[in-house]
Amino acid sequence: MSTLTICEPRAQAQLADQPIQEWIQPDGSRWAICHRVPGGYVMRFPGFADFEISHDARSVACHPVAETGQQTLEHIYRNQVLPMVLGRQGALTFHGCAVEIGSQAAVFMGQSGLGKSTLALSFATNGFRFLADDGLVIDDAGDEVDVVPGHPSIRLWHDSKDALAPRDADEAAGLAFTSKCRINAGRSIVFCDQPRRLSAVYFLENEAAKDVQLERIRPADALIRWVQHSFLLDVEDTDLVAGHFERVTKLATKIPCYRLDFPRRFEQLHAVRQVIADNVCSDTEAA
Repeated sequence: MSTLTICEPRAQAQLADQPIQEWIQPDGSRWAICHRVPGGYVMRFPGFADFEISHDARSVACHPVAETGQQTLEHIYRNQVLPMVLGRQGALTFHGCAVEIGSQAAVFMGQSGLGKSTLALSFATNGFRFLADDGLVIDDAGDEVDVVPGHPSIRLWHDSKDALAPRDADEAAGLAFTSKCRINAGRSIVFCDQPRRLSAVYFLENEAAKDVQLERIRPADALIRWVQHSFLLDVEDTDLVAGHFERVTKLATKIPCYRLDFPRRFEQLHAVRQVIADNVCSDTEAA
């Protein structure tokens, strides 16, 4: 793991070198910029904070701007910086969600806005438990591949919260940079705090589908998707990237991967859950 130090607020000075990565919002603005600097890296969130990360990613110093609140800093660190830090340390981290089905884990990956968190919340309020939202950590050290429990909360749009979350759900305080809300785990939204063996991965893609469609994809196609959703701090570190690629290739070969398309309508989620649960059970029996 790493240690996080919150420093005194300061203005964001111009960084001299060209960034090695940028994250662009749908409106074209920069959400985050990553620079390589002497001794490590800087992840800048314009208008909010700079996170200075040591080269080995064992220490992180946060330099907020004066107006940034503590909850905003914690959220950015937990959901944006920490997955990059863990990836730099050698963990397999991805942009995805996971739920427990039986004693297994099912993972959902896809671009932002395709319904991963909504699907996770749908499971978590209908007899299942969720394992992770957004920052997905995979443990491939042993004979089995496990999903590591993440933070016990789910972040989603208000329409999904209004449609799916129970009235007694614990909603965290709002954040300045997003209109999304965060729902904490509790009695009615159940969290699994133990690792679970990864049974299958579902890549969410076509949101205009007229019905639920599930298609097994080849390992080569799955590999491309795994890589697209990886958290990698330094994409120019050839040794790190090569090692990550090798491990992800094994995942794509070992774990059944599917393309999942379904209509993005709340009344369809029951059918989606049923298809996924049946599929996980059939894969488990086949194994």
